[in-house]
Formats: sequence, C-alpha cells, structure tokens
Amino acid sequence: MHLILVIIEFAIVLGIMVLIHELGHFVVAKLCGVRVDIFSIGFGPRLFGFQYGTTDYRISVLPLGGYVKMAGEMGGDGAPLDGTALTSDNLVTYPANYAHDDLTSKPRWQRVLIALAGPVCNFLLAFFLLFLVAHYHHDVDQYLTGPAVLDYVPLHTAAARDGLTAGDMITRFNRVSHPNWEQVLDESALNLGRPIPITFTRDGQAHTGLITIGNNSGDFSENDIMLAGLIPKMDDGPVSVLSVAPDSPASRAGLQAGDQLVAINSLHPHSVYALLAYLKDSHGAVSSLSVLRNGHPINLTATPEKMETPGAETQYRLGFTYRPPPANIQRLPVGASLAQSWKDNLNGSMLILRIVKGLFTRHVSVKQMSGPVGIAQQIDIATQMGVWPLLELMSVISLNLGIFNLLPIPPLDGGMIFFLVIESIMRRDVNQRFKELVYQVAFVCIILFAAFILFNDITKLHPH
Repeated sequence: MHLILVIIEFAIVLGIMVLIHELGHFVVAKLCGVRVDIFSIGFGPRLFGFQYGTTDYRISVLPLGGYVKMAGEMGGDGAPLDGTALTSDNLVTYPANYAHDDLTSKPRWQRVLIALAGPVCNFLLAFFLLFLVAHYHHDVDQYLTGPAVLDYVPLHTAAARDGLTAGDMITRFNRVSHPNWEQVLDESALNLGRPIPITFTRDGQAHTGLITIGNNSGDFSENDIMLAGLIPKMDDGPVSVLSVAPDSPASRAGLQAGDQLVAINSLHPHSVYALLAYLKDSHGAVSSLSVLRNGHPINLTATPEKMETPGAETQYRLGFTYRPPPANIQRLPVGASLAQSWKDNLNGSMLILRIVKGLFTRHVSVKQMSGPVGIAQQIDIATQMGVWPLLELMSVISLNLGIFNLLPIPPLDGGMIFFLVIESIMRRDVNQRFKELVYQVAFVCIILFAAFILFNDITKLHPH
C-alpha cells in the first residue's frame, strides 16, 4: 500500500514539474505562431486526453517526463516529426501541406526563445516555491539566537589552538559581550581574515585568545566559523535519524530510522556537523554508538567509510539522513521573501553547477546521482515531514530540471539552442544529415545513461 502511495506522490510532483516546463514551450510556441500537435504529460502510448483546436492534450503511459510536439520539429532520435525528408543532394523537402506555422519556418531567434521557455519556467517555479516558503514558513534555527556554546572543536583548527573545547561558552566575541551565534556570525563576516579577540568560560573560569575566521576575500558563509573550529551546539537533544542509506556503515551497524544517536565513543553530538568533524578527526576508526530506540538504550558498533556526497567533500560518514535541529518559524515580508528566494535559488544553482562540473572532472561519482527511484524516495520523505519541506524539495527538482535541460546536449533544449547559435554564426543551416546523426547518437547515449541511473537506483534498494 505504501509503495502505491509513493508512486502517486512521485507522479503528482513530477507531473507538476513537467507541466510547467512544457507549458513554457507551449505558450511561447503559440505566441510565435507555431502549430502544436501534441501536449503530453508522460511518454509512450496515449492513455486519455482531449482535442482542442489543432492540439491533442494527453496523458501518456510513462510518467517520467513529457513533451510538446510542434509541427516541423526534429524528434528526440533525430527523425523529423512532420514527414520532412532528405533528397540525395542533402536538401530538405517538405510535404505538400507544409505551412508557415511549422517550427522550421520561424526565425532562429524565435526558436531559441521557444527552447529557453521550458527551463525558464522551471526557474520561475523554483523561485515562486521558495518565495512561498520564505513568506509563510521561513525557518530560523533556534540555536542562532541562543548562547554561543560549542558542541565540538575539531583538532588542528584555530579554535583548538586557542584552547577551546566542547562545552565551552563564548562570553565575548570581538566587542560583543555574551553573544549568540547570530552575532558571532555577524562579527566574523565583518572581520574576515583578521584576528578577533575571544573570551570563553569553562567550569566557571574565563579564558581569552585570538581567533581568525576565513580570509579577506570578501566571501563568507556559516561554514567558515566551523572550519575555524567553532561548531555550534544546535540542539539540546541527540541527533535524530530520519533515514538510513542501504549498504552503508549505519545500516550494517543496525541503525534504524527513528533512532536517536546519543553518543559516539565519548562524544555526545548535538548536530551532524559535530559528528562529521569527530569522524574526520578519528580517521574512520571503529566507533561505539550509544543509541536510544523507542526509549530504550542500545549499543551498536560502526566502522565509518569515506563517502562521496554531491556538492560536499569526500569524508568519513555513517550514511544516514538526519532530522534538522529545532527552528523558529517566521513570516518574512514580501521584499525579504523575494530576496531570500533569490539567494537560496542562486546558492542552489551554484551547487548544481559544481556537481555537473564534478561529474565531468570525475570529482563526483555518477553513482551518487538519483534517478526516478531515488527521487521518489526523497519525495516520500519530504511528504512525511510536511508541506513546506515538500515545497523546498520541489523547488530543488525544478531547478535541477531547468539547468539539466540547458546542457548543450541534443535532444535537450540546450542542444537545440546550441545548434541554433552555431547556425546563426555560420548564417546557414547545419547539414541536416549530420544534425540527424548527432541527435540519434545523443538520444541513444541519454537512454543508456538513464538506464544506468535507474539500475544504480535499484542496486541501492537491493545491495549485493
């Protein structure tokens, strides 16, 4: 029964993403006077739909995407969709009913706009969803406004050299007395690369030092204070396990969703950041886990492994997702919500581009990518967490879909744009037979890649 629910959730979410993407192509094509023959959600044979004007609006069997079939458009495998054919001298011939509402009859700049419209609509959807989240349900971690207590201080960091350790409380940071973590972040951002006076207490005794956060490049993030060794205590309770990755150190140790990780050896982590820093310092040594399961304490043994995670460094991990620390909910004003959505989408886009770059430079493994099965699992987890985490995930999926479709690979939108730009520079069309060959080869490669990702998803479900 749960599997059916997951499939329904996946179909609805992906259907929305595809609908918005294809709607972009459809609307701009209509505005440019292109005849649209089919508007389909899903691939394969037609399940049901209706005819309106010259367009067949349909739902198809495979809910893994969708397409808009425009008159005169080249198919995904390189075959013309409207009956066009090549003569022996490589000239394109058109059927008798060839009309000026075919895609190929339109100026190249209009065809570029039509190709861009799908990804742009995905970007707009991602922006709108995160705007809603920021305006109605903006999470602000509670620890940011609480006392600046350290959860863990990694070895060989600036904080460790100053003598700070887990449990210390920062009582003065630069000119701010008894700062909270938000003030520590603000002062760090204003004093990048400069020594900052710090006072901290331990067992009622005050200690002082100087600590340097980041460098003077002007770029600052919360991660900079952690790299300096200041890892905040983000929760009063232990780390809560949301899900466990198959064939991971956590699953082999017997960790389960719903468990609470109270301690690892002698450390009592209150955030995953503290846990990861400790695993790095222990160089993957076998660790004893103290776990609370349904209120009962149990002991497990785990051997961390170096694992790749898209957008993050390869480091020792146990292999589970965690429930975020407690947060206060704010309703940001419209202007602030727009700015927050822009910032979050920009950061998300940069992360995706780093992942794409990592795939080509082999710093990120293709095995870390998720296909339909992996995405369905993420959607199911987000749905269980509530509507706002689901909207955030949908924005990520929409952003991924937009960027992926802009890659200059036929038959993606970016591939079409790439050929149109080349033709504009050359001031003539690319040889049609060559273009068809490129489309066919690329189509086969994408099918093989999709099959590999799907196989990878299945092996994660059923590890050998």
